[in-house]
Amino acid sequence: MVETTTFPGTGGTSGTDDAKSHFTKAVDEAIAGAKALGSEAQTRAEESREKVQSKLHDKADGLTGDAKARTEEYKEKAYGLADDGKARASGALSSLSQLIQDNANVLDERVGGKYGDYARGAAQSVQNVATKLDEKSIDELGEEAAKFVRQSPALALGLAAAAGYLIGRVLK
Repeated sequence: MVETTTFPGTGGTSGTDDAKSHFTKAVDEAIAGAKALGSEAQTRAEESREKVQSKLHDKADGLTGDAKARTEEYKEKAYGLADDGKARASGALSSLSQLIQDNANVLDERVGGKYGDYARGAAQSVQNVATKLDEKSIDELGEEAAKFVRQSPALALGLAAAAGYLIGRVLK
């Protein structure tokens, strides 16, 4: 036979029933506490995630702004260098035109007037190219080059190869 002990103030219930009741209450409180902690952990995790996302967004905006500023800066530098190159090329063509023009008289004397006239025509053509080069902007020159490549891709490729070969020979 199992003997049960009653505690004073328990109203005649056994100590086992009272312990079960206390244990059940403790488990219920632990479950409620765990749920509260889980809820609080989710809230804090969301807050942390929002803070991190906000910081990343701000950092991305800053980097995007920096990239745009540098892009504009480099674009301006490239246009400046292209304008300098265009001016040098135009000057070189003008000098070449003048050199051909100066030597046209020598051709008249040594080879004949017909060849001197050819030289003058060539000098005029080179000077016209130099003038057109001076008059056009970098954007216009780029558009014309793209149009030329679209219209005559084989010729453009051949000219690029020839120019590459000549530049390679000059730099050797």
